Amino acid sequence: MRMEKLKGEKTLFAGVTCNNAYMKLFLVSLVLLCSLVILIMQFLPSEITLSSSTTYKLSWPQSPPPNVSSPAVRSLMTEELTSDSVVKRALTGVGSAAYLFIQMGAYRGGPNSFAVVGLASKPLHVFAKPRFICEWLPLTFHGDDNSSVTASGRTILPDSGYGRVYTVVVVNCTFSVDVGADGTGGCLVLRATTGGGSDRAAETEERFIAMEEAPGSVNVTMFSTPPKYDCLYCGSPLYGDLSPQRVREWIAYHAKLFGLKSHFVIHDAGGVHRDVMEVLRPWMEKGLLTLQDVKEQERFDGYYHNQFLVLNDCLHRYKFMAKWIFVFDMDEFIYLPSETNLEPLLESFSGYTQFTIEQLPMSNTLCQFKDYGKTSRMWGIEKLVYRDAWRKVRRDRKYAIQPRSAFATGVHISQNAAGPSLHETGGRIKYFHYHGTLAMRRDPCRELLNATKIFFDNTPYVLDETLRSVAGEVRMFELKMIGPRLSHTRE
Repeated sequence: MRMEKLKGEKTLFAGVTCNNAYMKLFLVSLVLLCSLVILIMQFLPSEITLSSSTTYKLSWPQSPPPNVSSPAVRSLMTEELTSDSVVKRALTGVGSAAYLFIQMGAYRGGPNSFAVVGLASKPLHVFAKPRFICEWLPLTFHGDDNSSVTASGRTILPDSGYGRVYTVVVVNCTFSVDVGADGTGGCLVLRATTGGGSDRAAETEERFIAMEEAPGSVNVTMFSTPPKYDCLYCGSPLYGDLSPQRVREWIAYHAKLFGLKSHFVIHDAGGVHRDVMEVLRPWMEKGLLTLQDVKEQERFDGYYHNQFLVLNDCLHRYKFMAKWIFVFDMDEFIYLPSETNLEPLLESFSGYTQFTIEQLPMSNTLCQFKDYGKTSRMWGIEKLVYRDAWRKVRRDRKYAIQPRSAFATGVHISQNAAGPSLHETGGRIKYFHYHGTLAMRRDPCRELLNATKIFFDNTPYVLDETLRSVAGEVRMFELKMIGPRLSHTRE
């Protein structure tokens, strides 16, 4: 009897255990199924109706999502069966991938010529043949006379294929006669076409005003009189978290080098934060520096914060205001040997449209052990004193150009200028490059050395105190020009 009772209890226990296992499996499956249904419902419209033909018809919510307008619904292009029993397929084009043209600036190049600087769709200019037609409308134009003048626009793409969604385009408009040079006023109208690149079955044309001139606003003598500045700096777009101290010493150094008949044009693409602005303001008040806010260009996907766009706009904007325009970056310092002065040097280069400047790369981490404990109070050009000693290495160059002979420009040289270029200056002008230091918000010294030569990170370096030796003069010049306002500037 006892054995039978124990056997019955075991059977009952096994049955209960089995039932519990099935129950757990059932509950887990139910939870997973409910979760799956809830997940699917998140992606379905609010209403789904089932028609008798077993096709689903989706009806959209009553109101569109916030900040989204309700566009008109485009009709679907349908395929058709031809009389030859061929299925003729149809393709429906919707929207626009890129703007036809984005203008940044338009400037006179003479009594009968203009330059319009902007961005355009790169695929359009690479694979199609878009055209620009220039039209001058005098202020007295009424639409029913023959006083307007037209000319074909010549396009220049100066970014050497570096464009992304957009490429830089400089449109040169040269008319057969002088237009508006008498000061009567008028406007330059540009007609831009897709050239079959957008839709070969539908040529698109946009007509817009590129430039307006009020009566009496044009002084044609500016095209032949000597420029206001000997040297003008066109800066690439500044972005990121820049070091106010690096900006401070760069401006003071080059203001001293270029002299009072010079001007600096700085372009802010997001890098001129409050502390950097405090460094720029004294020089702006002295009339030595102009700051332009170009953050709007960040909307359009071009190369390197639209560097080529900004530089070409600067070239044409100040074309008749400077004898020489210099193009280099804020972590680069132009240097002339002690026996060389800038004015006679530039005069000796006057027979050339542009000249390139040799680079001397410097370490951005190596400093001298004798400066231990003092580096936080020293300028970058004082403490970073080790130069890359590799020889016969091709390095990027920067350049200066006479803008009146240039149609467009680039980052390292202009490929669109009239006249010869000089590449061998005999060591009379070079530039020291402190790569990466401009965006370094700390003391750059990471290795303190007691050597004149060293092999570090697979690169040979030699001690070079060239700029260190002139830092004191630059400090005194800054103090003389703007006083001690920037003495507490931090890295």
